Amino acid sequence: MNKKRIRRLYHDPHSVREAQKYADPIASRELILSYLGDCPGPRVLEQIASDLEIRDSKRLDALRRRLRAMQRDGQLMRNRRGAYGVVDKMGLVRGRVVGHPDGFGFLVCEEGGADIFLSARQMRLALHGDRVLVRVLGVDRKGRPEGTLVEVLERANKEVVGRYVKEGGVGFVVPDNKRIHQDILIPRGQGADARDGQIVTAAILTQPDDRRQPLGQIVEVLGEHMAPGMEVEIAIRAHHLPWDWPAELEQEIEGLAGEVKPGDKRGRADLRALPLVTIDGEDARDFDDAVYCQRFGKGWRLWVAIADVSHYVRPGTALDEEARNRGTSVYFPDRVIPMLPEVLSNGLCSLNPGVDRLCLACELEIGPKGAVKAYRFVEAVMRSAARLSYSEVAAMVVNEDQAARAYRRKLVPHLDEIYALYRALHKRRVQRGAIDFDTVETQIVFDDKGKISQIHALERNDAHRIIEECMIAANVAAASFLLRRRMPFLFRVHEPPGPEEIESVRAFLGELGVRLRGGKSPVAKDYAETLSSVAGREDEHLIQTVLLRSLKLAMYSPKNRGHFGLAFDAYTHFTSPIRRYPDLLAHRAIRHLLAGRSGGEFPYDRSHLEQLGDHSSMAERRADEATRDAIAWLKCEYMLDKVGDRYHGVISSVTPFGLFVELKDIYVEGLVHVTSLKDDYYHFDPMRHRLTGERSGAVYRLAQAVRVQVTRVDLDEKKIDLVLC
Repeated sequence: MNKKRIRRLYHDPHSVREAQKYADPIASRELILSYLGDCPGPRVLEQIASDLEIRDSKRLDALRRRLRAMQRDGQLMRNRRGAYGVVDKMGLVRGRVVGHPDGFGFLVCEEGGADIFLSARQMRLALHGDRVLVRVLGVDRKGRPEGTLVEVLERANKEVVGRYVKEGGVGFVVPDNKRIHQDILIPRGQGADARDGQIVTAAILTQPDDRRQPLGQIVEVLGEHMAPGMEVEIAIRAHHLPWDWPAELEQEIEGLAGEVKPGDKRGRADLRALPLVTIDGEDARDFDDAVYCQRFGKGWRLWVAIADVSHYVRPGTALDEEARNRGTSVYFPDRVIPMLPEVLSNGLCSLNPGVDRLCLACELEIGPKGAVKAYRFVEAVMRSAARLSYSEVAAMVVNEDQAARAYRRKLVPHLDEIYALYRALHKRRVQRGAIDFDTVETQIVFDDKGKISQIHALERNDAHRIIEECMIAANVAAASFLLRRRMPFLFRVHEPPGPEEIESVRAFLGELGVRLRGGKSPVAKDYAETLSSVAGREDEHLIQTVLLRSLKLAMYSPKNRGHFGLAFDAYTHFTSPIRRYPDLLAHRAIRHLLAGRSGGEFPYDRSHLEQLGDHSSMAERRADEATRDAIAWLKCEYMLDKVGDRYHGVISSVTPFGLFVELKDIYVEGLVHVTSLKDDYYHFDPMRHRLTGERSGAVYRLAQAVRVQVTRVDLDEKKIDLVLC
């Protein structure tokens, strides 16, 4: 390589940053990538060190460590000669492996683009979730890009939960996660006295390669397969949910008392005279938001007080690190895996009635038509006047139950005002065009043995909607406050549906004589108007389901791309810092400004927030998947003694391999496999969400009412098989 070019490169534009971070700085990653990108081929360590004038042994070791770190992160690839090259110039693709129960898999590329097919042979080298480098070979017989696995950058599975099986003296663990398609062999002496059929956790000692499957050691015996609560224990470990508290954190919280220290109240606004109340479900245990409303001219003054978690959870502490790691509390049917320890989540940061609590409060001035005229944030101390339930509030202000009103007579005037405010906020919501889907949330009721006794729908009343609208108003105010002061923070982003989704929805609606306005870029109001136009039709549920499934998932990001569903240009999460880490970050940003500091002094920059946003979004998905798995197990267990029973149901999803049907009144879903549909060949129409018989013309479509019989329940696979009656 040209020596003059090398000398110019050696003047590292990031040298100041490197000198601040390291006592003996070496070439930055950017410089190494630039240098290797200009080389005609890969370079060995000695060549790189010579060209970059790194000669002493100490800095040579530092360079070696940096190259290995860049290799681990997928920036560089080390070939069989030991030479390093830039991955992007070697025709390699980085991504995560998504396994399939049948043994093959796909690479989800980090840079976007089509997923790459990995054959069962390639998948012998990796497990679901591993981060790998793949070389694209061509296309398979289905026209999909196909790849060969070159290197595993990061192993995702250090432990696996599953059922221990012993056959012919050989022990192995069958993973509960069916995307992990390889069993874990347990060598003699590594079984921890586990018995055949028990649920265990196995630590992977040797990861798979092209010659052998993974080897492991049983580190925990969870218990018998059908033991009460086993479904949650499996879900926690299968989805790698953090569930035990680190010793360092336990030491940090030892000094926390049950009451707020007098010194912590100093300098704060005193809101203890305001009759703030919490309104939650009957079984709620942590109360992190309280509200109070009064008339103010022709409009209202609303206070939304949120537990000041950021006062207790400080950056850089073990408590903060664990909260960040968990990202969110996880709510299973019979228990909660909290983001914060109980001394905070159910103690100091829970707005229990009659005790002093620190809070970050948002005071909003709202006009008679529901428009926010002004707002302010204040660090305060409060004392909740009462812990109310949704049903209790609905009885008082919606149904005007006189006995309920008499029991809470001091609070009734304020509750009447907040209900009047809700009606104004809701009317404005409709005018704004926010989307309201009529979805059903269920609750599982257990008997005294920990088994399901009942599954029923939760009734959502106006009291739920009162709190929802108040929290939305505070979240919007928080986003506006931070945006106006140019603070870096995490937005709650809900992007509009893409062109393909819009085209598919329009084609489907067109056949039903329904119109979706908005051209190529419909807004939330267009969706809302479509929903309103089909209200009362027989196919209303079908249309609502198709519209809902066309929407993207919400996520956290420092880039503001608006909230499509709620029809806001900017939105954030502020109101639940006990159970969501992004809310805690919003509190830190607001308190940073209230202390008179600028955005430039905030310890979180854009790059850091991107990482935190990605992690928080992942933690949210992880929690959803874990609870979904646990509930699927519980529902299968509930149906074990119902094989042969018949039910009315509704087709909840249509696929090429059959119909998923939700059973009426018990909210359990099973599959009618396409092979069980009699006397015809059925073809899948994804655009119209239906299966159509080739000769008979029989049609089975989304949201269609059917009658089915339960034929098989597989607890291991979490599957229920049905046939049409």
